[in-house]
Amino acid sequence: MKVDVLVAEIGSTTTVVNAFSNLESEPTFIGQGQYRTTVDLDDVNIGLNKAIEDLKHNLNIAELEYDDFLATSSAAGGLKMSVHGLVYEMTAKAAKEAALGAGSNIQNITVGILSESDLEKIKDNKPNIILIAGGVDYGEKITALTNMEKVLELELNIPIIYCGNIANNDDVRSLIKKYDVQDLVSITDNVYPAIDVLNVEPVRKIIHDTFEKHITKAKGMAQIREKIKTHIIPTPGAVMEAAKLLREDLNNLVAIDVGGATTDIHSVSNDSEEIARILINPEPVAKRTVEGDLGLFVNALNIYEKLNIEAVAQKLNITKEAVDNLFNNLKPIPETDLEKDFARILCEYASETSLLRHAGDYKNLYTISGAKQMAEGKDLTGIEYVILTGGALTRLPHTEELIAQIIERNANKKLLPTHKVKILKDHDYIMASAGIISKINPEAALKLLRRSLHVSKN
Repeated sequence: MKVDVLVAEIGSTTTVVNAFSNLESEPTFIGQGQYRTTVDLDDVNIGLNKAIEDLKHNLNIAELEYDDFLATSSAAGGLKMSVHGLVYEMTAKAAKEAALGAGSNIQNITVGILSESDLEKIKDNKPNIILIAGGVDYGEKITALTNMEKVLELELNIPIIYCGNIANNDDVRSLIKKYDVQDLVSITDNVYPAIDVLNVEPVRKIIHDTFEKHITKAKGMAQIREKIKTHIIPTPGAVMEAAKLLREDLNNLVAIDVGGATTDIHSVSNDSEEIARILINPEPVAKRTVEGDLGLFVNALNIYEKLNIEAVAQKLNITKEAVDNLFNNLKPIPETDLEKDFARILCEYASETSLLRHAGDYKNLYTISGAKQMAEGKDLTGIEYVILTGGALTRLPHTEELIAQIIERNANKKLLPTHKVKILKDHDYIMASAGIISKINPEAALKLLRRSLHVSKN
């Protein structure tokens, strides 16, 4: 059998392979295979090949050929970045939003000129990419330029992206020449060109390009890069690309992705007029938050310790000892009905906590004329669609009802979606795949997404 595109999603716990055909005419999802991610064996190829075998088994075929092979990855820690700006609420925050939206896991954020301890952390953490920002255009120049040279002096052989004050660009080019790092350093538009102006999209694109170029340096990914004919980007970045594509078609939305190691929330929306008038700091249209402490396998203990085990036992109609046994024998992919019901409880906590952390809130500021209500953070009140993706929310039963209950019980709290939202499930579990397909064929990607979400044509 031959297909147009094979897309591998190499997650922290599970590797999923999706096959697609007829991209140029009538895009069709052919089938899916999965296997556990084998980072522990220092070779994610093992898990990938097993997932392809599972796909062939599910399709009942002996051979599988493809014209193109794409991949997304969050294995081996995914895309690890360190971010350095001038003022936290301005350039550092803007750079952080760009990095998160591109699908990175941020290890370290600093403001001001890098200290010796800051530089030691960079050396110890060994990020995949270092992002240096600072200063509005034609404003403060010294911090970003000094930080650029300090990082170059470390000679870490790590890609660096400069997205600060454009008045420094010529000096940055001189530093690139001085340290002979033409292949490691990229210059792009200022991520914070003026007060209260975010410009994150150019930086996100450079992050993806840099990730593709240097992915072979990440643990366990060198073999995968050899298979890729075109694109490979971080899995959360691919989900964000799909969310942005869908927002153009559906309107304001938020996507919830509960994984084995993290829970990601992607919102693509404008602030309502009411909230925009009282917002303290600007927020990006496309925003991602990643909760590194909330996962259903790698970080399940963080959730389990917060649960009322007695209430869980009553809900599952088993003893507390049996609940402990379920947790102690947790699997990346639950098999029995009881294991799935338990995973659903973990998923509920991860989804609700992450959504509450992602949403902004009202804040009272006290002035000489009295208290004034303001807003801070991402406004989700205008969200029309909540999309469920990732292995847990797409494969566990009744997750639409689970999310609806979360929204209902948090109604009128913070800047959250209202009960009027429509909940859509990524039934084929292809959102990340569609996000990377959108890089080569956005029309096909949108059609695939609409089918998976069971959204009829307008």
